[in-house]
Amino acid sequence: MATFLYKLGRLAFRRRHFVALIWVALLTLAGVGAASAPAAGTTSFSIPGVEAQKAFDLLEQRFPGASADGGTGRIVFKAPEGQKMTDAANKATVEKTVKTLGDGSEVVSVTDPFTTNAVSKDGTVAYTSVKYAAPGMELKDSTRDALETAGDEARATGLTVDVGGDALQAGAEPGAIGEVIGLAIAAVVLVITLGSLVAAGLPLLTAIIGVGIGVSTITALAKALDLGDTTSTLALMIGLAVGIDYALFIVSRYRSELAEGRDREEAVGRATGTAGSAVVFAGLTVVIALAGLAVVDVPMLTKMGLAAAGTVVVSVLIALTMIPALLGYAGKKVKATGEKRGSTGAKTGAKTGEQTGAKAGEQGRQGNAGKPGKPGLGVRWASFVIRRPAAVLLLGVVGLGAIAVPASQLELGLPDDGSQPTSTTQRRAYDLLSEGFGPGFNGPLMIVVDAKDSDDPKAAATTVTDGIKDLDDVATVTPAMFNKAGDTATITVIPGSKPSSTQTEDLVHVIRDQGADVRADTGAQVLVTGTTAMNIDFSQKLNDALIPYLGLVVGLAFLLLIVVFRSILVPLKAALGFLLSVLAALGAVVAVFQWGWLGGLIGVEETGPIMSMMPIFMVGVVFGLAMDYEVFLVTRMREAYVHGESPSQAIVTGFRHSAKVVAAAAIIMMAVFGGFISSTESMIKMIGFGLAIAVFFDAFIVRMAIVPAVLALLGKKAWWLPKWLDRALPNVDVEGEGLKTGADAASSRDGDEDRELVRA
Repeated sequence: MATFLYKLGRLAFRRRHFVALIWVALLTLAGVGAASAPAAGTTSFSIPGVEAQKAFDLLEQRFPGASADGGTGRIVFKAPEGQKMTDAANKATVEKTVKTLGDGSEVVSVTDPFTTNAVSKDGTVAYTSVKYAAPGMELKDSTRDALETAGDEARATGLTVDVGGDALQAGAEPGAIGEVIGLAIAAVVLVITLGSLVAAGLPLLTAIIGVGIGVSTITALAKALDLGDTTSTLALMIGLAVGIDYALFIVSRYRSELAEGRDREEAVGRATGTAGSAVVFAGLTVVIALAGLAVVDVPMLTKMGLAAAGTVVVSVLIALTMIPALLGYAGKKVKATGEKRGSTGAKTGAKTGEQTGAKAGEQGRQGNAGKPGKPGLGVRWASFVIRRPAAVLLLGVVGLGAIAVPASQLELGLPDDGSQPTSTTQRRAYDLLSEGFGPGFNGPLMIVVDAKDSDDPKAAATTVTDGIKDLDDVATVTPAMFNKAGDTATITVIPGSKPSSTQTEDLVHVIRDQGADVRADTGAQVLVTGTTAMNIDFSQKLNDALIPYLGLVVGLAFLLLIVVFRSILVPLKAALGFLLSVLAALGAVVAVFQWGWLGGLIGVEETGPIMSMMPIFMVGVVFGLAMDYEVFLVTRMREAYVHGESPSQAIVTGFRHSAKVVAAAAIIMMAVFGGFISSTESMIKMIGFGLAIAVFFDAFIVRMAIVPAVLALLGKKAWWLPKWLDRALPNVDVEGEGLKTGADAASSRDGDEDRELVRA
């Protein structure tokens, strides 16, 4: 692979005009497609195979035209102090609002609170419900605007009026200001790391082009493939982070090759062949992790994962082709590592990658004057870890383990209006309903009684109703309502607790358990659905899929890393380190978003259950990103080891060449993810925080501390591979052995002999 990428890099360098033209044309084509594509709403939400979804599907068949899964809106009214909603003026305002809402094009029905008993016992709070033909996430903007306008007009009469319901759900906002700040931080880090504005600008430019192509393509296909705004947000988040990082690694390696005295075309080829090989395998692990979300069998997650994976593929291709082309345009403006601005361009460093023995650990890179430089921070840290591997390992594992403790108290759910900031009308409407009718009123359960096979459908429905009334935590049970055929009934149950509470979840399970007895006695099937039940089923489905998903993703990546590192223990250590970092990240998410620790610092106004998809989502994304750092850092160690260095010195060499770049890449990725914390959407805020903190844990504690400590303790055993497996595995040549020229071969003949001894 290294040889192929070497040739590809040199070709892109020489044919830079052609390569740049291709990518600009692709960006233009994607942009035109996005601009001319029909507008599309957020992707529809369905969960195949769960009971709540089966109930929705059954209602569509038995109650045609009722839009069982249609969106709902609520306008909640509260009378001024000393008045009641039944007063003539207040009643007239409500009736006018009901009439106005009924004129909407997507409206199926609007309830009158004075005829449906939707006025609180003390008469101070009332609400009207609007039923829509389309699901809440698919409503037109004009429909949402009409709902909010009706609320504004009623509020103008002196009533306290707030609007809630899933009809107000809109596309997730990525937090534009925070993202700009994140990119600004990334730019500063790139300038510091690469030493010039031109070199720093290359990763930013290519990342923006890659994300532009990916997100524009998603937008162009959104209508046809039912892709939503959240899909684009994830692609933007992942694409920016990996796009900058992958380009950074190749540019950094290019500068190192220049420092070895090679001409620019040769340096580009070698950088693409070596660092480019690491980019390919790192990108493959991310793609595997994201595409593997299809295992969960939730269409929304599958589309999000595949779209983000496609953006990662584009980022890899751009890094391998456009970066070499842009380096050709940049010329001498991108200088060798250690070369100061205005220097003559002379060779600036000794061939430190070929130094062996303990002396290499003490000898720094030589400056222009030929004097030994002070060892960098990465070298000093690696040397410290090698001297105290057990202590570093113990401290890292115990520290992350302590942070992971809150994950044992993880409570899963989906965000509802109760998790919105108190400044939003949805949250105020939620609180008004809780005040007037009880907390469970915001999460009613719909019981569907399929009595088609029952001898007496009405008796079966009565049995279900009576059984539910006797259960704990039940506030209200409405009479059964049958369809025209008389074979299916719906019963609404108002829990006594709020929708996201464990008491409500227990109630759903108890009703379902009772349904088994009802079916045995009457032949009628009892199904529980509604938003609350759907959230519970979604959480359970994700929990059930977590282990198979983890096995698939980690298993495939483990095999891939065996091929890359030609070792059993190194990939095993990489996988275990990832598990430690993702558990610690989940612990931090629980502490902040569920317990409220330091939540005020990032704008968490309301604590509650963690988003159901968070664990499996973090496993997928963080695993891919964690393997990025593993590949980039450890391949340089592997390269030094097979070239003849001792295991300990190979660790130091790997840190000398890669630690600064890996640290910069991690800071950039944290800045990009951290930019999404400013989003007003709780889901995006939680994802941004979770990924940012996970990158910190994995890059700086697992990869920079635990990994070198384990390798130091294992010594040569770390690179052990059974002979039969060594013969069976393809040689992908990540170390760039195939790139050696005559001069290189003469200087590294001893390293080749050592490599043969290792394989033997």
